[in-house]
Amino acid sequence: MEELQWRDEMKKKRGGFSASSFIFVLIGLDNMGFVANMSTLVLYFLLVMHFDVSTASNTLTNLLGSCFLLSLLGGFISDTYLSRLTTSLIFGAIEILALAMLTIEARSKQLQPDACGKSSCLSGGKSLYFYVTLGLYALGTGGVRGALPALGADQFDQRDPVEAKDLATFFNWLILSSTIGSSIGVTAIVWVDLNKGWHWGFMIATISTFVGLIVLASGKPLYRLQRPNDSPIIRIAQVIFLAFKNRKLPIPKSASELYEISNKESILASENRIAHTDQFRFLDKAAILTREPNLKPWKVCSVTQVEEVKILARMLPILAATILMNTCLAQLQTFSVQQGRLMNPHLGSFKVPTPSIPIIPLIFMSILIPIYEFIFVPFARKFTGHPSGITRLQRVGVGLVLAVISMTIAGVVEVRRRDRANKDPHHPISLFWITFQYCIFGIADMFTLAGMLEFFYKEAPAGMKSLSTSFTWLSFSLGYFLSSIFVNVINFVTERVTPSKQGWLHGLDINKNNLDLFYYFLAIISVLNFVAYLFAASWYKYKADDPDLIPHTQRAENEPPNAFPVNAREAAFKVDEPTTTVPPGNGKEVLAVA
Repeated sequence: MEELQWRDEMKKKRGGFSASSFIFVLIGLDNMGFVANMSTLVLYFLLVMHFDVSTASNTLTNLLGSCFLLSLLGGFISDTYLSRLTTSLIFGAIEILALAMLTIEARSKQLQPDACGKSSCLSGGKSLYFYVTLGLYALGTGGVRGALPALGADQFDQRDPVEAKDLATFFNWLILSSTIGSSIGVTAIVWVDLNKGWHWGFMIATISTFVGLIVLASGKPLYRLQRPNDSPIIRIAQVIFLAFKNRKLPIPKSASELYEISNKESILASENRIAHTDQFRFLDKAAILTREPNLKPWKVCSVTQVEEVKILARMLPILAATILMNTCLAQLQTFSVQQGRLMNPHLGSFKVPTPSIPIIPLIFMSILIPIYEFIFVPFARKFTGHPSGITRLQRVGVGLVLAVISMTIAGVVEVRRRDRANKDPHHPISLFWITFQYCIFGIADMFTLAGMLEFFYKEAPAGMKSLSTSFTWLSFSLGYFLSSIFVNVINFVTERVTPSKQGWLHGLDINKNNLDLFYYFLAIISVLNFVAYLFAASWYKYKADDPDLIPHTQRAENEPPNAFPVNAREAAFKVDEPTTTVPPGNGKEVLAVA
């Protein structure tokens, strides 16, 4: 009881938007450099490192894929070993080191290769320095992104109705903070890169990230910090192992015959029991009570632990359906930037640097996010009754549709651009035309990114919040890697079947390529992907906490206090067998029979 009272007092003093504001600052400052690099590194690889078109594009997409893939490492560490704040600070320091090394490389001619006419001119020590720098950058940015969103979301208690609504708002403001920082990056930092020198732009990114980490650390007294828990990998492995071990045992007809942790243990561990579901029934065999004398790990799993694995299994089709959208996003950061270099950069009397083109969708997002939060959500809530206006999966679905439209428009614009460039190279079409695909995809990103972050955080088991939230970045990662695969496969196939024996994306001159066909290819498979997403979203069942453990103030007035059947084994323990509970804080959900 004292433990619960202490937590209530800490909840009143900490958390909320006052704490998450420090996180917004770091997100904004960090994305200044990160998004600027996403926009300009393809040009840095082309002009400074002397890569060819496809190598430059693939190097960038592989780098970004690695950044987002390594977010799983940051999420795993912050769930299991360190607090999310400590994890963010450690990986942030690695990111600063990598940016400093990139600054030195851009400043020193001795670390840059000479042009050689090959796909890559790097070799020896220069190659080692280059790839070590990119590796550290991927590790640092990935680790921060794996821990930071969950740290911000931890400042809001999902079991509190008011704070549960604030949690949805938090993710919208998180995206807005990222958007504002990105807007500064693709304008100010990009201008510095192209006009004052690459090393100055990388230095600004280094300083802004350093300042952001200082701000993040200064907010520690206000944070609600979650204790590390059991390894989510081990908990998953235990369920799979026991389900296989007990594969020949019959599944009990009633879920109440399966083993479950007690109410007291769940409350002390700050975790809600998860109600039993009928999907993936074969996993229930991990919770079958056998004649083992002691309930130890690897001997039996609780229903809640089994349901954690079921939740992750249900998430996988949703995760898979969002990968292709991020493959489309990769084209806007690689081939579309290369398109822009060959277009008329003037919008009226203003000359737009090619890497600054993403400022257009970022401006749209900066305007649309507040409109979405303050106008659309209250309006939609009247019709749907959903606290967020529309469900998280509906938000993701809207983004997938807009991604199809964006790629279709990109193909149409590329036909127009290439035809003009080949017929009249001295009078290219305006950069204005390429803004359409960026704007539509920017709106798609606004819907999808916030929806995915909220979905993976809120649906995640209590001990896997960071790892599950990192699934958002895993989708980005696999999307970027898939982009590299598509480029290579398309080139390999088309150079063998086309009359010219040239791939769609070959060489250094995109005016001689068929980039439009590549965009149409992505649009077509995105349509098929959306159909698959509809099936996955309709099949998904949202997580339901055990109603027996929800505080009375959060229950509906007509809901009975014991709406969930008491576990049979738990009841037997209360009557026949005295028990001792492992002290709270070590993450063990194990009863030892006295």
